[in-house]
Amino acid sequence: MALNKVEICGVNTSKLPVLSSAKMRELLEAVRDGDEEARDRLIYSNLRLVLSVIQRFTNRGEYVDDLFQVGCIGLIKAIDNFDLSQNVKFSTYAVPMIIGEIRRYLRDNNPIRVSRSLRDIAYRALQVRDRLVADASREPTIGEIAAAMGMPREEIVYALDAIQEPISLFEPIYHDGGDPIYVMDQVSDDKNLDANWLEGISIKEAMLKLPSRERLILRLRFFEGRTQMEVAEEIGISQAQVSRLEKAALKQMRTSM
Repeated sequence: MALNKVEICGVNTSKLPVLSSAKMRELLEAVRDGDEEARDRLIYSNLRLVLSVIQRFTNRGEYVDDLFQVGCIGLIKAIDNFDLSQNVKFSTYAVPMIIGEIRRYLRDNNPIRVSRSLRDIAYRALQVRDRLVADASREPTIGEIAAAMGMPREEIVYALDAIQEPISLFEPIYHDGGDPIYVMDQVSDDKNLDANWLEGISIKEAMLKLPSRERLILRLRFFEGRTQMEVAEEIGISQAQVSRLEKAALKQMRTSM
């Protein structure tokens, strides 16, 4: 994801203007009065805000142009909803709106599909959380969020977990200037234990001691998932013979191992 490109979505980012506070207020007042030309100018003049925000999402594998367009939607919403009577800078209000729009886009385009009802519960829980933070000036517990929503705590936890973005196993979690430590380094793998590896070698060696027909029967049965009837048709003998040869071969392998 290259953010050093000059042109994004047909916009030459190197030539974007910067407005003074006085000019910003003048244009915002004009927008409030329904001036569409002032609205367009205000959007264009604040595209640098969108550029600064999308740099926070450089590791998501998304196209810059897509994030830029989604960020512009957040910018437009901020312009249309900004309250001039509040003593707040426009950028202070707009940046969270842009971030929220991009996060919503990333959640909705998550490769792990989540039902609409679960997403709705999760989004409502996030809104309730923000309200409780504003009221109490502290992070609320899941129990408090569930109580405010009138829902079981388990449903809130499940919904919030469902919208979490997947993390690559190769995501670095620590780097001290040497070799980085990745997520996969912190995950245990029960399939690749030394005992399993040694067992696999023992099985291969035991199979090599079998006659070729018995070796073929075991390969078809346990490595390719064939039924005894299918194996019988494959090698031209009866199912009863396959069953007898299979049992004898397994018994011989157990003895060898």
